[in-house]
Amino acid sequence: MNPLKISATVSFAALVSLGTAMAMTNSGQEDYEQFATEELSAYLNENVCDQTKSSGFDFLQQPCKEILQSIQPQLQTIISQGTQRQNYLLFSIYKTELSIASFLPSYEFETLGAFQSFYIYKAERK
Repeated sequence: MNPLKISATVSFAALVSLGTAMAMTNSGQEDYEQFATEELSAYLNENVCDQTKSSGFDFLQQPCKEILQSIQPQLQTIISQGTQRQNYLLFSIYKTELSIASFLPSYEFETLGAFQSFYIYKAERK
């Protein structure tokens, strides 16, 4: 066998292996919803609950965190209802429109799911 043929065969085998690994580790909708709920909770904790302390309302920080913890199922439902998944076998793209109340701004997120991980590549206020 010549070196070019060996190189082509090894490259093809590597691509097939990579594709198989990607297909087997493509996360599902439930995994994404769990990830998105955790990310949203962390964001709200840092940007709402923790801000009460720096605003002079530190007595509200602990109740805020407790409320945030108690509404986890509702947050996941909101995320679930606002998410569309595009499954490309090797990876998935999740588009989430997050609108909690009509008087609050809404947000749009796009996330890539691959290798059992999620990567938010677009976050936009609408």
